[in-house]
Formats: sequence, structure tokens, C-alpha cells
Amino acid sequence: MPETALTPIFNSRLAVLLTFFINGAVLATWVSRIPALQASLALSEADLGLVLVGLSAGVLVALSVVGGWIARFGSPRVTGMGAAGICLTLPLLAISPSPFALWIVLFLFGAGLSSMDVAMNEQAVLVERRSGRSLMSSFHAGFSVGGLAGALIGAGMAAVPALTPPVHFIIISLAAGAVMALSYPRLIHPETRTKEKGPAFRLPERALWLLGAVAFCSAVGEGAMADWSGVYLARVFSTGESFAALGFAAFSLTMTAGRVFGDALTQAWLPARIIRAGGLAAAGGLAAAVLTGEPWIVLLGFGAVGLGLANIIPLAFSAAGNLPHIPTGTGIAGVATIGYAGFLAGPPLIGLVAEATSLRFGLGLVGLLVGSLVVTAGAVSDDRG
Repeated sequence: MPETALTPIFNSRLAVLLTFFINGAVLATWVSRIPALQASLALSEADLGLVLVGLSAGVLVALSVVGGWIARFGSPRVTGMGAAGICLTLPLLAISPSPFALWIVLFLFGAGLSSMDVAMNEQAVLVERRSGRSLMSSFHAGFSVGGLAGALIGAGMAAVPALTPPVHFIIISLAAGAVMALSYPRLIHPETRTKEKGPAFRLPERALWLLGAVAFCSAVGEGAMADWSGVYLARVFSTGESFAALGFAAFSLTMTAGRVFGDALTQAWLPARIIRAGGLAAAGGLAAAVLTGEPWIVLLGFGAVGLGLANIIPLAFSAAGNLPHIPTGTGIAGVATIGYAGFLAGPPLIGLVAEATSLRFGLGLVGLLVGSLVVTAGAVSDDRG
């Protein structure tokens, strides 16, 4: 279907951007009310950690099969199914009567999130191909903005006693479902799809492993900031809770800004050069954070990490979606499977290292890992075609 500036309702670029926004906003909605749901089920920290494994398990299981689903059914349908899944399961998270029930619903929620994630990234690649220019970073900026919006709305609703988690989640689900219903018709429907069913489960292709390693290193850095930035400021520097929260805020704001301007940067610089510079910036920021004795320098360091990592996963996904002889959805799913393992494995490993040595040392190792992107950046082709 031809695209014009006057396309009714949404053009494809805006439709895909809104799917990224929805994915980020719904995820942040759940995260914003975890403390309330932990209290309602009387979960200890250890119990909560076990329950949250349900989300991770759902993400990994879906990632192993979503490439085949996209090849068989097309990314628009998988995007819609994933969106419907998270909108339906979000309210169920708030009314789960037991930890086991919450684990099951989190598994389904995680599967919906990751299925939608891979499918919408294929849509982003298709929009890039139609436009003839780099757009992936702006789509991932939409996810980041959605996450910020979801977190802020969650904080606001949590301050109003009448807006309990079930009410909050139903409101967000209805709003997200309405936006997705408007966006879905404008998603790009590829003219050809594979007719072969293929295996339900498959490991990533060998060609994807180095791209996956790039995504893995970046994901470990992002996971470290999400789980340990506030703890680092509070425990190592004895800052107050409000100042400690600024650590992740600094990272999030610079990451969002980096993604907003990432497409323009990609037009000016080759992808591998962006990843090398980003790896150096992130490694330098972590080095500053672990070597300083001043909390404000730590904030600057965490900001540098966000700016450095902002465009690495978008570039890795774009490269995976354009590999020859590998279907777009399969390529993105393969890199996502390897990369997202960094989100899941990185933060617990940092905790183990910190327990055995120190948190400074643990974050220092993360700095070395993201610094290795200088070497592995060549996995992302500099061929703009």
C-alpha cells in the first residue's frame, strides 16, 4: 500500500512508533506498582525475586519461537497478538491471588512483551527500507519515552488512594488497546512470507552470534544501571533515597536524548564507529563512577553510560534485520535472545561479584565489558544499503 503524507489516521512510521511507545508504557506501568503488589501478597525480597523469574522465563521462551511465528503469520499479526496479550494480562497482574498465580501471569505477560518487541522491530526495519534512511533509534526513543510516561503516570496514580493497581492497570490497558487498534491497520504487511513451517524452536544462526554479543554487552550495561545505580549511590556514598534515584534518572534521560538524535547521528557516522564511540563513552562513565569519591561525578558518569549505550541495541537490531539469507524476524529474534540474556544474567552476577568483593569492583567489570564494544563493533556492517 503506497504511503503519503496525507495517509488517513496514521502513516506506517507513526503507527510503528506508537507500538514502541505502548510496549514501553505498559512495561513501566507494571514496574511502577511492584512495591504495592509485593505488599498486597506479603512477599519478601527473596519471594519477589522468585516471582519475577516468571517474567524472564516468558521473555526467553517467546524469543525462542517468535521468529518462526513472524515467518509464518507476519509481523503485523504477531505485533497485534503481543499487544493484545499484554493488555489482557496487565489487569490480571493486579488481581493475582497468590505468588504462584502471579508467576503464571507474569510468564504470559513477558511472552507478550517479547513477541511484540521482536515483531515491532521487524516493522521498524521495514519502515527504514521504505524510507531509505536510518530510523531505528527514533523508534527505540519511542520505547524510552513510553517507559518514562508509564513511570510518571504510575507515580501519580500511586499517590491517589482510590486509584488502586487494578483500576490503574485497567485504565492503561484500555488506553493502550485503543491506540493499538488505530495503529494496527497502518502496519506494513510484507508482500511475501515463507511458506515453510520450520521448527518451533531454533537457536540463533551462527551469523547472529557476534551481533548478539554486541547487544549482550550493551544490555548488561543497561541492566546494571537499572538495578544497581541507585543502590551504588545509597550504599557506597550514603546518599539519601531521593538523590540515589537520580542515578537511574540521569542514565534514562541521556539514553532517551541519545535515541532521539540517534538517526541523525547514524546519517553522519558509520554504525560501527557509533558503537565504538558509545562503548568508550559508557566505559569512561563507569570508570569515573567507580574511581571518584564525589556523588555528583557519579551522576555525570551514569549519564555518560546512558548516552553511550543509547543507540547500540537499535543498530544491532537494524543490522540483524538486514542480514542476507536470514528472514528479518528470525534475525532480530536471534540477536534479541542473546542480547536480552544480558538483562537477565547481568544484574544477579553483579550482585554476586559485589558480595565477594565490592560493588565498585562489580561495576568496574561492567565497564570493561562495555569497553569491549570497541573490538566487537565491526559485527555491525558499515554498508548503509
